[in-house]
Amino acid sequence: MSGCMVTEPRVRCVLPFEAAPAEVGLLRKAAGRQLSQWGVSVERDEVELLVTELATNVVKHVGQGASAALILEWTGERLRLEVHDKCRTLPSQKTTGSDDVCGRGLHLLASLAADWGTVLTAAGKAVWCEIAAGPGAGCRRMERAVTALEGYQRAEQGGALRGRRRDTGLAESAIALIADLLHWSAARGHDPDDILDRAQMHYEAEADAA
Repeated sequence: MSGCMVTEPRVRCVLPFEAAPAEVGLLRKAAGRQLSQWGVSVERDEVELLVTELATNVVKHVGQGASAALILEWTGERLRLEVHDKCRTLPSQKTTGSDDVCGRGLHLLASLAADWGTVLTAAGKAVWCEIAAGPGAGCRRMERAVTALEGYQRAEQGGALRGRRRDTGLAESAIALIADLLHWSAARGHDPDDILDRAQMHYEAEADAA
């Protein structure tokens, strides 16, 4: 798998890949190497999850062997990930309460990313997402977490809560979100305990640095 970088006001890298389970791991590593070269300050595990989700969607919904490409674009404040394929059918986001674990992918994408969407292109479609990068990423991550938890709260309880009930509801939504992420990781062949351990290590490292 080879890539080419275009130097513009926005730094971009294009990584073509073939839709196959073995390629997903190679794509994660290639994306990680590129971010290291750029010196992007982001959560690497978070980027890996997003790359995995975007690429796996192509494998599952477009078909193995399909040609696709991952585009990384860094503006200094945000990192944008786009996966382009040749299928013009746009994916739809399923509800949080769906029993279909594999169908939760886009909902988890929305929970992890600061922003995301889909768009038709001349050759097919693109699914994209953005995450915060740089010195202010920590505060933006907190804002994003609250937004995601409020979405879970509305889905589970049918509306937004106020006062102390809101804080309790957000805590319960956090548990539901973590459980869904563990379901997602197990469905993708990851070890849920390993995911929890790595998340705890990141949290402790950031707490010590604060």
